[in-house]
Amino acid sequence: MYKVSSEQKQYLTYTLSDESAASVIEVVPERGGIVTSWQINGKEVFYLDTERFKSPELSVRGGNPILFPLCGNLPNDSYNVEDTTYQIKQHGFARELPWTVTSHADHEGASLKIALISNEKTKLVYPFDFQISFTYVLRGHTLEIHQEYKNLSTTPMPFSAGFHPYFSCGDKSQIEVSIPSTKYQDNRTKENFAFDGKFDFDQDEIDAVFGNLSSRSTSVIDNSRNLKISIDYDDFFTYLVFWTVKGKDFYCLEPWSATRNALNTKEYLTVLQPNASCSAVVKITADFF
Repeated sequence: MYKVSSEQKQYLTYTLSDESAASVIEVVPERGGIVTSWQINGKEVFYLDTERFKSPELSVRGGNPILFPLCGNLPNDSYNVEDTTYQIKQHGFARELPWTVTSHADHEGASLKIALISNEKTKLVYPFDFQISFTYVLRGHTLEIHQEYKNLSTTPMPFSAGFHPYFSCGDKSQIEVSIPSTKYQDNRTKENFAFDGKFDFDQDEIDAVFGNLSSRSTSVIDNSRNLKISIDYDDFFTYLVFWTVKGKDFYCLEPWSATRNALNTKEYLTVLQPNASCSAVVKITADFF
């Protein structure tokens, strides 16, 4: 049985549940449209820094933040459009702005549709009119995120998009990472390394960027929690980022449509013509074993 409900907490929070699978997610539209929690049989899948979440002036560290209109950061946080320089923060503004609920349903899954539309504030840092619509669908132990990006401008609109999910973890030495690429770039040093499925978790930070993906699926097995996370994504997504910090009980496995600085380099950048749109899907499956 699927169910969608809402409750006023610090923010209005929507709950999507599949009662037969004991699977429940929480979505907070006004806090960046973010999924903050996902519990299966009472066990939490996502990590959330609750103190940061309570502070509207801080970015959320946890759940599944939305990245738009860029993934990562730019040199000096700047890029150019028609000889004008714009400043924009790392990962863009979608994760910080309030989204609007447009519909919900409880048949063939528990679903919630939310939207973000450009405004005068966004146009100060990103000079385009746009509309983004996301539909979260929970079925069993799988969360689907159906996305639509539409250019409402009279000129072509460049962007990249992605997700930054924080997965709660136990002993990182018991993590098995399966990423469909044989090498990665360390974002801190810009050095390239061969990848054999293992990381040195004694490092203070791991920030590994994977391109040349050979399949549309990636996964992590956390043997200390008996939890496998699988992420399936379509051709819109061309990069995966694995990020974690020593001493924190999370890791991030992030599908990106383009790597950082794509607004300047144009590499894998999506460019929508006026009134054009594109769609994408990410599916996250959590299996406790």
